[in-house]
Amino acid sequence: MSPELVELALRKQRLQIRSAEQREALVAHARAFAPVLGGIDRIADSVRWARDNAPILSGVAIFVLVARPRAALRWARRGWISWQFLQRVRKLVS
Repeated sequence: MSPELVELALRKQRLQIRSAEQREALVAHARAFAPVLGGIDRIADSVRWARDNAPILSGVAIFVLVARPRAALRWARRGWISWQFLQRVRKLVS
């Protein structure tokens, strides 16, 4: 084998080893974000569930509105305030 081919093979091997080390370091750094990403996944799953079960949630909301109007209005107010807060945060972030 020519010396150039040997040198290229060694260089390729060194690059592969360095790439593997960088991959391992990236995975180690990404572990710090696992709890946050897990929480985001749970929130996304909850939103997906709420979308899929909108008729049930609407029925429960109407029942609560009829059975306990004061509590329903209190929760509606809290939801409205929370939604307004999220809108303001989105504007600040973007």
